[in-house]
Amino acid sequence: MDFSPEKIIAFIRQKAYHPMKIKELARALSIPAHQYQQFRNVVKRLLDSGELVRLKRGRIGLATELNIIVGKISVIRSGAGFVEAGDNKEDILIPAHNMSTALDSDKVMVRLTGESNGRRVGTVVRVVERAKRNIVGVFHKGRHFCYVTPDNPKIHRDIYIPSNATKKARDGEKVVCVLTEWEDPSLNPIGEVTERIGFPGAPGVDMLTIIKSYDLPEEFPTEVLNEAEKATALSIEEELAHRLDLTRECVYTIDPADAKDHDDAVSVEKTSKGYRLGVHIADVSFFVKPGTALDKEAFTRGNSVYLPGMVIPMLPEILSNDICSLKPNRKRLAHTAFIDFDKRGNVLSWQIVDTVIKSQAKLSYEEVQDFFDNGIPADRAGSKIRRVADNLLLARELAQLLSKRRFAEGSLDFDLPEAKIILNKKGEVIELGNRIRLESHRLVEEFMLAANRAVALEAFRKGQQFIYRVHERPDLEKIEAFSAMMSKLGYRFPVSPTIRPIDLARFLNKVKDVPEADFINELLLRSMQKAVYQRKNIGHFGLAFSHYTHFTSPIRRYPDLLVHRLLRALRNGKYPPAFAKRIPSVIDRVSSHCSETERVAESAEREAVKAKQVSFMARHIGDEFSGVISGVTGFGFFVRLNNLGAEGLVRISSIDDDYYVHDESQYRLVGRRTHRVFQLGDQVQVGVLKVDKTKNEIELYVAESSPAKQTGRRAEAGGTLKKKRGQGKRKGKKRR
Repeated sequence: MDFSPEKIIAFIRQKAYHPMKIKELARALSIPAHQYQQFRNVVKRLLDSGELVRLKRGRIGLATELNIIVGKISVIRSGAGFVEAGDNKEDILIPAHNMSTALDSDKVMVRLTGESNGRRVGTVVRVVERAKRNIVGVFHKGRHFCYVTPDNPKIHRDIYIPSNATKKARDGEKVVCVLTEWEDPSLNPIGEVTERIGFPGAPGVDMLTIIKSYDLPEEFPTEVLNEAEKATALSIEEELAHRLDLTRECVYTIDPADAKDHDDAVSVEKTSKGYRLGVHIADVSFFVKPGTALDKEAFTRGNSVYLPGMVIPMLPEILSNDICSLKPNRKRLAHTAFIDFDKRGNVLSWQIVDTVIKSQAKLSYEEVQDFFDNGIPADRAGSKIRRVADNLLLARELAQLLSKRRFAEGSLDFDLPEAKIILNKKGEVIELGNRIRLESHRLVEEFMLAANRAVALEAFRKGQQFIYRVHERPDLEKIEAFSAMMSKLGYRFPVSPTIRPIDLARFLNKVKDVPEADFINELLLRSMQKAVYQRKNIGHFGLAFSHYTHFTSPIRRYPDLLVHRLLRALRNGKYPPAFAKRIPSVIDRVSSHCSETERVAESAEREAVKAKQVSFMARHIGDEFSGVISGVTGFGFFVRLNNLGAEGLVRISSIDDDYYVHDESQYRLVGRRTHRVFQLGDQVQVGVLKVDKTKNEIELYVAESSPAKQTGRRAEAGGTLKKKRGQGKRKGKKRR
């Protein structure tokens, strides 16, 4: 009996004259009794996807026929929301007064009510499924009741906490709470405190707040740690006989100075036709077997998360920092991509093999850059460099060829500054600035891109299902908005429905030396789609690659681990039949889940950096800095401080030389009398007025407009502030 989702939908659309209960629908479709449970499962999946909706008295209806859509809601700061329509149409706007009791990320049932300014509008009928969430906020003990004010600006209601659910939290303390009841939108939601974090400003509270807010894992389960211990005891001796022995080759790692998880090593040699690049990746799949508790935990985490001064690893450290890590002078199992290039950097061929390597040197980006700039140093680093010096020079030649070729083909290079945050042992910021992107960083990046590209092509040419890293063409509406914004700044950015990566690359090259280049890069990046994992290969627009995947970081990204397993299963050109049958669903599950965990990690990392920036700027009240206007609103404008990365708000009320009007179409504020203009992209001199650590907000003032507030010292314009040197931890590799 065929009761595929398509058949069920078609029957309901053509022959069901009214919404039916599941049993009634089964009878109408003549479903045999022994297949009823299977039929129910198919209907349930259709309900989960939102194609069918459950109505009163358990009846099932077709969403499109009932003007109803089920989907995940995304809430914005104003309190309004947008629901993913799931039909490739514009998302549905839910005005704040029509939100009912829905919160950000809840699954909701929405009834379409009309249109507003060309956008479909709806109202939340009910919350179908609450998103699993920790609500982190400040606990308040009132005279008659207690409540929590959420940190998350997307949660607009305080959470009422009954007196028996406070966990003895104190007034002003940061806590974690969960929602227990909220049926009436006219009343506040009810919750209970599940954990006390500590008072804002206390050591460690800022990062713990981020971890709790994003529900990041803090410890590995005992079962996982036990399996990791057993994995380290696996003997690799028998495995060595089946692998290509590269232990005598000139192989080395290049990473941040404080890195402990070395998942990639490189080697380069000259050939008669040009160059042979070896990209050697830690063979994590040998130690982490599918279906084990270790594998399940790695999948759940999806990726490692890097916060200032700490890392939340995907794998236990005994694996990530030891047995899997490509440490120098140790035999390590690897998955190697050999890629042959001609003398112009064209790819001639590639080969992917299981290998055993022994890294000859553990190098830092700074050590390699110093060698490129000044030759072999006389200090301790000199002995390491000397062992691989000739290979490094070959690597430099090849990387320059590859980089030149890639950019000529239209690959985009958003060279945005990365926050540099140096902490002391207490977790306090002692230096804040931007990291300098070195030639040595670019060298490693080029080699990783080449390997990822070769692996994707290997799978594609064998015609097998695979997991790709894809990046869609930019949304035309967003690119048109970016173009309009650029015209206000005095730049011409042509737009067309067939826009190519090379068009964006040429524009970025034209503005690369202007003062607001970083700001323009960021605006364009915001206008583009997010790169994701999926089974269907549509290419990577930003890199201008027709085929791309993630292969080079299996210690810290689960999709890379899956890629290694797929490659090994493809040794004979195609997957074994049983494996091939189940692999599409595996790829889809990993793609969806890991695209989401990556988004969570990025948000958490961004919020953590902001928290440290706010903490640092709290010690500089009254100090002045140069910056660029990064956003303009009706109540003021935001300023990104040069070389510090911190962003703050200048309120209109603090500019006392005139009354200012918001010119929304021109992205600017204009003085009524003086006609003074504060426009998007303008360079301005500002001072720090106040800092709110609880809300992670910095309030600024325009320096020359308030002489009475210029009592603080003037910081060197655009300079990096620091006290004394320390160490911070960050893997430091771009997500592509």
